[in-house]
Amino acid sequence: MKSKKTSSHIHQRLNYYDNKYNKLHSSINNPWKRLIDILGGFVGLTITAILFIPLAILIYKDNPGPILYSQTRCGLNGKTFTIWKFRSMTVDAEKKKHLVKNHADGFIFKNPEDPRITKIGKILRSTSLDEFPQFWNVLTGDMSLVGTRPPTPDEVAKYDSYHLLRLRVKPGLTGEWQVKGRSKCLDFNQVVAMDLAYQKKWTVWYDLYLIFKTIEVVIKREGAC
Repeated sequence: MKSKKTSSHIHQRLNYYDNKYNKLHSSINNPWKRLIDILGGFVGLTITAILFIPLAILIYKDNPGPILYSQTRCGLNGKTFTIWKFRSMTVDAEKKKHLVKNHADGFIFKNPEDPRITKIGKILRSTSLDEFPQFWNVLTGDMSLVGTRPPTPDEVAKYDSYHLLRLRVKPGLTGEWQVKGRSKCLDFNQVVAMDLAYQKKWTVWYDLYLIFKTIEVVIKREGAC
């Protein structure tokens, strides 16, 4: 219930900015962006299906428990949805979060040496394989291949009005942060700056550039956590 109220409040605040400045983002209803998302979603889910059984065996053998991890995140205009990942942490990770020091500044949580990450989880994260189930989120329309990273409701509840502007586009599997910062970026205001820069530069061709650039970054494991 609380997340629904938070989502509604965020939506009202963002509508105020859109109505005041007439800045409904052009990517939201663009048919070419959606087509790329659908095609990419199908390809990504096909790869995920092929990898599922071997990854499931490795994840369970390393740390018995669920293969997939789900969490509530905020998407376009603060609308909440369930995000999916291959589990890269121990099953009791949420209970131990308060024991782990946050190395980031602002309303994000990052610790490159997080002790809750399993051995196979480190490999999944360095190769971004843990993100592959999110192709389902892309296919259903909650996410896009390219956008901003979806925050948690408790993070968004602390946002200033300026920070809320990053929610004016769909969250993405990749974006400016992945290409230019990835896990090296530990300053939330810098993340927001990159998100807003993406909104200003957005075109379908720029999305395609970021997709191919992300593949290069992942292969080279630049900034991997």
